[in-house]
Amino acid sequence: MRTAAELGSGKGDRDENFPVASWIIHPRHRGIILAFYRFARAADDIADHASASAEEKLALLDEMRLTLLGRSEAMPESVSLRTMLATRGLSLDHPLDLLEAFRCDVTKLRYRDWDDLMDYCRVSAMPVGRFVLDVHGESRATWPSSDALCAALQIINHLQDCADDYRNLDRVYIPLDALTERGIGPEALGAPRASPALLAVIVALAQQTSNLLRRAKPFASQIRDRRLALEVSVIQTLAEDLLRTLMHRDPLSERVHHRRSDIARLAIFAVARFIGGGFRSKLHAIEIADGRR
Repeated sequence: MRTAAELGSGKGDRDENFPVASWIIHPRHRGIILAFYRFARAADDIADHASASAEEKLALLDEMRLTLLGRSEAMPESVSLRTMLATRGLSLDHPLDLLEAFRCDVTKLRYRDWDDLMDYCRVSAMPVGRFVLDVHGESRATWPSSDALCAALQIINHLQDCADDYRNLDRVYIPLDALTERGIGPEALGAPRASPALLAVIVALAQQTSNLLRRAKPFASQIRDRRLALEVSVIQTLAEDLLRTLMHRDPLSERVHHRRSDIARLAIFAVARFIGGGFRSKLHAIEIADGRR
C-alpha cells in the first residue's frame, strides 16, 4: 500500500480559493490553523487520488484517525494536529468529523437532493469554521452563521469543479433531483460545454447558495476578534463574487476561479468595507450617546 505522502497532490494553502490563516489572523493562531489545514489537505489528497483504490484510501484515512486518537504515530499531519490540540485543550471532534467527510468522498458518489448535500456539508465544511472559532475562543452562538458561510463555500467549490469531479472521480455533488428535474443525468457533466439544461441547474443551485450567504452576512459582526472578523469579511466578499460568476459562466468550458489579481482587488474592497462599516458603527454609537446627553 502506498503512503499518504505518495498520494499527495502538492497543493498548499496558497492554492486554495479562499484565505487559509492569512496575515490577517493573529500569529498566535496561525500555526494551529495551518496544522488543521495540512491535516485536511492530506486527507483530501487521499480521498481524491485518481488511481488509488477505495480500499487503499479507506485504510489510509483510518490510519489518520487512529493517529489523531493517539493509537498510532504513522501519520505526521495527525500527530502534529493532535499535539497542538492537546496543548490548547481543544477537542478532536472537528477533525474527526472531517475524516468522516473524506470517507464519504470515497464511498458515496451521488447525492439525492439538497438536504442530502447539506448533511455532507455538516461534516465536510461546517467543522472547519467551528474549529477556527474555537481556536479564537469565540462563542458558539456564532456557529449558525459560520455553518451557513462554510456550506456556501463548499457548494461553490463543488460547482466550480463539477466537471473535473465527474471526469476524474465519477463523483457528483450536484443533487440528482435537480438534474432529473431538467431531464438530464450526471453524464451531462462530461460534455465539453454545459447544455442549457445543465446551466439552468447550476444557476438554480447558485441561487440556493446565495441564500446561505445571506444568512452568513451578519457573521463578521458577531465575532469578537477583529482580525478574524476581517478575514471572514474578506471570505464573504470572495464567495459573493464567485457566486455571481457561476450564475453567468459555464464551469465546464470557462474560468470560474479567481485569479490572484481578482483576490487582491476584492480583498482590498472587503477591508475598506469592513473598516468603513466599523467607523459608521462607532459614529452611530457616538450619535446615540450624544442624544442621550
